[in-house]
Parts: sequence; structure tokens; C-alpha cells
Amino acid sequence: MSENKTYSVKITESSKELNALERVAYKNTSDAIKLDEVVKDEPFTVTIVDYAVLGIHNDKVKNGDKDYEQYLLISDTGDKYITGSPSFWTQFRDIYDELSADGIKEIPLKIFKLDSKNYSGKKFLTCGIGA
Repeated sequence: MSENKTYSVKITESSKELNALERVAYKNTSDAIKLDEVVKDEPFTVTIVDYAVLGIHNDKVKNGDKDYEQYLLISDTGDKYITGSPSFWTQFRDIYDELSADGIKEIPLKIFKLDSKNYSGKKFLTCGIGA
């Protein structure tokens, strides 16, 4: 009897070639820290050494797309951080691409929230270079 898989994760992009152990670890996000929970009212600073984009398929999503992306960041201490924020990801990739083109492998990142111009009372996740 075959089991119907309702949830799957694929690594669609990463900052380096991953071995099997890393692929398994990166796809398991149960131990990842949610950036929305870390960044409440104060900015959060962390050094990022790796990232991966996870393509998620989840049949149990009730309202919304069953296929979506999550963005996984790996810190210099080995901690995993995760978000689904496209605004954060766009800003992070701009920073990452610029610094890595210059040979910088460890990205000092300051993660924070800004007020949304489109949704009154809402904030969105973004980032900049950390101190």
C-alpha cells in the first residue's frame, strides 16, 4: 500500500553545493528559528554563512497556495533561521550577491521590521548590513 505524500520539501537554490547530510538538515526546518518571532520590536544581528531556498508543497494549506517558498539562513554558529517574506529575501539577496562577488563569505546581517506603506498598522521584515 503506497502512502499519499501531502507535504514535501525540495531545495531549489543554495549558496553552495550541498552534500547529502546538509540537504537532509536544511530540508528539516522543525529546529529553525522563525525570523518573525526573533525580530519583534528590536533589530536582530546575526552573521550568515549559507542560505537555501526551499520549495514547499503542502496539500493541507486551506486558504492559499499549496506551493510556496521558504528562505533558510544558516548562521556562523550553525543556527538555522527561516522566513517566507519575499521583501526580506529580495533585500538579503541584494546584500549577499554584492558581498559574495567581493569574496566576503560571512555576511553581517541586521534584520528588522519596517512599517508597511500598503497596509496600515502592519510591518514587514527586511534587512541591512549589521554592525
